[in-house]
Amino acid sequence: MKQSEIKELSVDELKDKLAEYKKQHADLKMAHSVTPLENPLQIRQTRRSVARLATELSKREIQ
Repeated sequence: MKQSEIKELSVDELKDKLAEYKKQHADLKMAHSVTPLENPLQIRQTRRSVARLATELSKREIQ
């Protein structure tokens, strides 16, 4: 997800997306440990999306 897309989401949507991306990241890591993924960069992309979502969520909670 891009940062511009993340800024448009509400807090509830951020929490839902964060949970979704965390699960997707765990699934990708498990699948990659069993058999190598065709595109291992997916792991990096989901990890960074999780970080972006978590950062935006914490930023909104501070305000």
